[in-house]
Amino acid sequence: MAAILRFRKLYFIEPTLKKYGSFETSKDENQSLEKPEVDGKKEASQTIKEQQSDKNKKKKQARGWKCVDSCCWFIGCMCTTWWLLLFLYHCLPAHLAGFKGPESPGVRLKNEGLTPLHPVVLVPGIVTGGLELWEGRPCSQGLFRKRLWGGSFTEILKRPLCWLEHLSLDDETGLDPPGIRVRPVPGLVAADYFAPGYFVWAVLIENLAKIGYEGKNMYMAAYDWRLSFQNTEVRDQALSRLKINIELMYITNGNKKVVVVPHSMGVIYFLHFLKWVEAPPPMGGGGGPGWCDKHIQAIMNIGPAFLGVPKVVSGMLSAEGKDIASIRAVAPGLLDSEFLGLQTLEHVMRVGRTWDSVVSLLPKGGDTIWGDLDSSPEDGLCDFESKSYFPTNSKENNTRNDDTKPQIKTKQETKYGRIVSFGKTALTSYDLLQELMDVKRVSNSGANCGEVWTEYGKISRENIMKLADNKAYTAGTLIDLLRFVAPKTMKRAEAHFSHGIASDLDDPKYTHFKYWSNPLETKLPYAPNMEIFCLYGVGLPTERSYVYKLSTSDKCDTIPFRIDSSAGGNGGRGCLRGGVYFVDGDESVPVMSAGFMCAKGWRGKTRFNPSGSGTYIREYRHKAPASLLEGRGLESGAHVDIMGNVALIEDVLRVAAGASGAEIGGDRIYSDILEMAERVNIKL
Repeated sequence: MAAILRFRKLYFIEPTLKKYGSFETSKDENQSLEKPEVDGKKEASQTIKEQQSDKNKKKKQARGWKCVDSCCWFIGCMCTTWWLLLFLYHCLPAHLAGFKGPESPGVRLKNEGLTPLHPVVLVPGIVTGGLELWEGRPCSQGLFRKRLWGGSFTEILKRPLCWLEHLSLDDETGLDPPGIRVRPVPGLVAADYFAPGYFVWAVLIENLAKIGYEGKNMYMAAYDWRLSFQNTEVRDQALSRLKINIELMYITNGNKKVVVVPHSMGVIYFLHFLKWVEAPPPMGGGGGPGWCDKHIQAIMNIGPAFLGVPKVVSGMLSAEGKDIASIRAVAPGLLDSEFLGLQTLEHVMRVGRTWDSVVSLLPKGGDTIWGDLDSSPEDGLCDFESKSYFPTNSKENNTRNDDTKPQIKTKQETKYGRIVSFGKTALTSYDLLQELMDVKRVSNSGANCGEVWTEYGKISRENIMKLADNKAYTAGTLIDLLRFVAPKTMKRAEAHFSHGIASDLDDPKYTHFKYWSNPLETKLPYAPNMEIFCLYGVGLPTERSYVYKLSTSDKCDTIPFRIDSSAGGNGGRGCLRGGVYFVDGDESVPVMSAGFMCAKGWRGKTRFNPSGSGTYIREYRHKAPASLLEGRGLESGAHVDIMGNVALIEDVLRVAAGASGAEIGGDRIYSDILEMAERVNIKL
């Protein structure tokens, strides 16, 4: 303390006394005494200031604002602005409070006099439903009944490996690993929002509520989307709960039939339910023939993945799609840096290959639906972005002018049937199964593969190169390829799913549950009064086929394949961009998968639809928001954003209020689905 006082006296008090004097003198004396000293001090201080300014100038010149600094600053500002706008776009509701947007469909239809008639059942798809923890390992302390999926995702950053461990299923049984219980979140909150501010079902639920719906006549059929469909019944009795809730709403709402609204993978999950509910126990629900016709008025399938999703193929092969391939092209070492040891994609693959539901989304129907080495139904139709698509309000673009017919050159360039191609593809067919038998799997157990597990660790580099040596794989041969590179996954999952076309649906083998989610291997229930709608977006580039290459790393537990982002360029339009072939769709599901069954497979009385249940196609042309203030979803055709599409919501509300498919306008088609369906040679 004394030292501080002395410091204060030395630097503050004494200079003050010297400046003003500590004794009384006349003004003239003070001026005469202090003037020489003051002048000297001024000169000295000016000299010091000049020297300091010279030094500062030299430092500024040495540290001048270089071009690199300007570039980094500009890039940083651009990236920050981009991510901020992207975040705001995805978090904004369908319309902002305080900004007068269009009147919501619920309010408008309520003013028209619409009231609830049919109870509504909502069936979420893959990924969008919440999952919560009921039992876990020591690393999950404090997470009891907290959301591990479909929430804030803060646990990813806090304890990522623990989080991945609890989201994984047992790779032998496809059920819970020992000591872990993760269960679906119940109720409407299960899938109203995927993350805070990012709606899934919330907008549709809100509009249903505006015409009078509530908990007694609206139900969310939550289930664990990781499991195979039959295992949701084995473990959680999810199918039985769905059956009981439909029967309960039917009785408590004056014996009114139910309108079911499934989305994405939930579409084929509910297709499985249609067979399960009428099949005899123990395999089925024991409802008997006629249960569906009695209890279900309509099925309004949103973004249906009836015939599979090709992007699942890239997920199983290399845990990537067009977005990951683009990131790799810009920053090659970000996702698989050996220095950091992240192995992000390997972890994603390890977890994803334990989810049997993923295999349910592999392309169904083989080469008949998806094309062979030389042709496919979509060939020549990749110009959907450049044709007069958005200004059209009628069905006129179901047929194409002679000027826009596909040319032979275009048809040869697309090759959509080659779902996976490695470099310069083979021009003729070959016996792939025999080649796979000749390529022996070998164990690399002697190598140090670390903690990350993938089934690629059991295949030698030499045999990996044989698989990729100028090969092309179609929907038919692709299954054999996946059986080879992911034998555990496919062996377990193929006990629950099938991907072919039935030659005789009366064959007793098709009574097994593994065929129930494939519309090409099962019959619709006898329900002549039930209506089926295919509601999906069009006008967005959707992944269809891939060009692959070998990765540069030869370590035993890295993913040996990756999308060749240099194939076809990274910008502009065209069929092939960044190693990915695109077709028309909703960014996730191609038009062929979403619309074929309603356009042809189930249209009228066919062997897949013996009672002739009415089918309708309702397509929604994608239109991006004019500004951020418009919010997301109002006129979107994207796979998830379409849940906020005003036209789709109006269709759902009108059918729920009692309108038939014909009364809401019948088919509304903008894509080339009818032309594609005609090219498919299938027995009906």
